[in-house]
Amino acid sequence: MFRKIVIASDSFKGSLSSAQVADAAALGIMESIPGCIVDKICIADGGEGTAAVLTEALNGQSRQIEVHDPLGRPVKAVYGIINDSRNPVTAVMDMAQASGLTHLDPSERNPMLTSTYGTGEMIADALKRGCRRFLMGIGGSATNDGGTGMLEALGYRFLDTEGNMIRNCCGGILGKIADIDDRYALPELKDAEFIIACDVDSVFYGPEGAARIFAPQKGADQHMVGMLEEGMKSFAGVVKEKYGTDLSSFKGSGAAGGLGGAFLAFLNASLKKGIDMVLDNVRFDQRILGADMVITGEGRIDSQTSKGKAVSGVLARASRAGIPVVAICGICDLQDKSIDGFKAILPISPRPSDDIGLSAAMDSSTAFENVRKTVSTMLFTRDF
Repeated sequence: MFRKIVIASDSFKGSLSSAQVADAAALGIMESIPGCIVDKICIADGGEGTAAVLTEALNGQSRQIEVHDPLGRPVKAVYGIINDSRNPVTAVMDMAQASGLTHLDPSERNPMLTSTYGTGEMIADALKRGCRRFLMGIGGSATNDGGTGMLEALGYRFLDTEGNMIRNCCGGILGKIADIDDRYALPELKDAEFIIACDVDSVFYGPEGAARIFAPQKGADQHMVGMLEEGMKSFAGVVKEKYGTDLSSFKGSGAAGGLGGAFLAFLNASLKKGIDMVLDNVRFDQRILGADMVITGEGRIDSQTSKGKAVSGVLARASRAGIPVVAICGICDLQDKSIDGFKAILPISPRPSDDIGLSAAMDSSTAFENVRKTVSTMLFTRDF
């Protein structure tokens, strides 16, 4: 008999939030096992939307401010502020809120021009509000500026060979930087801790670097890629001379167009896999103690699921604790319908045969009901 079940599912993108999946699954559990203790944990994999999940899961407050988008236009950005007794005041942020690709029309994508300045503005605002711990998701960027835009907003100054200050930092100016003046960096940064959700292994420059791997997705043609590559290499040389940090040797330094490297070199950040950052901060390992089962899930389970997605992180931690894990999903694209370690992988409805069927299955009320029924039926009919 199940006495305690933990629900820790990612969102079903386009249908249900993480909280809605948990609510539906909890109803299914209570139908089959009325006395069962149910603990609902909102999670995400560190990508866009992670800040909202953490803000909700940690009982934080959302703050909306006006910052600059990747091309310098005013845009509203939202981040969360968390107050709890275990940590300093914490800000949770998605850099994509300010500097994400979704702010640009396809015709506007140009990583020679885009900047992370707005991300720096979010950080500066949180520092002024007393935040000294930052949980940052850096997926979905429109930028390849090596983090110089963010640093400019935080008070760092970049100088050319003649000692002139370079303004409006972006990918196209990296090769002009000859020196860095950090005397005017916000003093609050000295006491701040940055934990960055990063599932990318790319380095700052080189064949596996930011420009060559990701800049084409952000609008760069091959000529731009070459210029960005040279700029990143040049800027990395200045950073190494100034601070002794060799960005070419750090996995993850190329994430978000080099933003990961800027966090490492300038802000002494630590990089974590996104799902691990989330699970650590919702105290997942403590909350599953004594559980008889963990239910996780996401909209699509496929060959990428085991490569850092939320359900794989849940599976790894629950398995270490000896707790069986069942996954639910909208669509399962694994031929054998299994990933090593799961007790079961259960699609919540038959696979739609056309776009009309897919649209109907993704309706939020339909998906909610299907999650409820799937969990209730599983617990009533299966022997675990």
